Amino acid sequence: MATGATDADGGPPQPAAAASRAAELRRIGPARLLRAVWRLTKETTLSCVHHRVTGLAAEAAFFAILSLPPLIFALAGAIGYVVERFSANRVDEVREAVLSLAGQALTPETVNTIIRPTLNDVLAGGRYDVVSVGFVLALWSGSRALNVFVDTITIMYGLGGVRGIVRTRTLSFFLYVLGLITGIVSIPLVLAGPTLVRDVLPDRLVFLNALYWPVVLVLCICFLATLYHVSVPVRTRWRLNLPGAVFSMGVWIFGSALLRLVLAGTAGQSTSIYGPLAAPIAVLIWLYILSIAVLIGAAINATFDRLWPQPETTGARLQLLRRVQRSVRTWRPGGERPADAVPHEPEQRG
Repeated sequence: MATGATDADGGPPQPAAAASRAAELRRIGPARLLRAVWRLTKETTLSCVHHRVTGLAAEAAFFAILSLPPLIFALAGAIGYVVERFSANRVDEVREAVLSLAGQALTPETVNTIIRPTLNDVLAGGRYDVVSVGFVLALWSGSRALNVFVDTITIMYGLGGVRGIVRTRTLSFFLYVLGLITGIVSIPLVLAGPTLVRDVLPDRLVFLNALYWPVVLVLCICFLATLYHVSVPVRTRWRLNLPGAVFSMGVWIFGSALLRLVLAGTAGQSTSIYGPLAAPIAVLIWLYILSIAVLIGAAINATFDRLWPQPETTGARLQLLRRVQRSVRTWRPGGERPADAVPHEPEQRG
């Protein structure tokens, strides 16, 4: 068998193909590099339009914001079980933060008659029902947002249907849990700020303060690259997902800064057309920017794979194509449907 050839059963090419691809990329001159960048930009834009990135980003942002209230209430309910370990001032801070968040979306009467008594009851000694129901709702809606990303990334790579619905939903659930763990680590770093870290570190380790923001960025980029990596149904090289992850992080930072400038410019106005929903809508827009950034990064990685294919994804697409071809041949009049056929019903003839 010649090196770099595809196996007869549709398997991926030999490693020599990857080495040849890397050598070809190294030989690209400035003019070819500009043409490659232009082609990458054009194909990425067409992919975003074809796969309705803006609409799917809105869907993901909706489910993400839907997961926040039950998650916050579940965390507050969990605090109730260990409330004796916290000072009264700290518990009051948690209570006021939750009530302030609820007041941005609900009327003062609803907050005072429903939310405040329930929260006081939860913080007094913990509520198993609030914790369990809150976490279930948060995990369902949060993993549903991740499911949008996983499903879209799979389709962008031309591998839709390779992974089943159950496997996709399970993967989305575990990715959401991983995202929560990443948030638990990175969000306190962002909120604490480098000044607090400098105060905590001893004098001999003060040089580590310069690594503060790079560490936060690396954590977020690694999570995005992992999201892109595991969303593809076949195993690919993790490092090849870094271009999309870095671009996604840059778009998110730029979009967040722009949104902050817009909100700061309109903060002085005494009234808003959105009324009490202004703050939740701002959060929704921020999550929408994040979702668009993630999907554009996925489109960049998928376009890279189409222009400079990886052996693993090429072999998987060939196998999927052969499945479809066998299904079409078998579904002709008088044929039988194979066990591995793509699940679509044949046309009904009159």
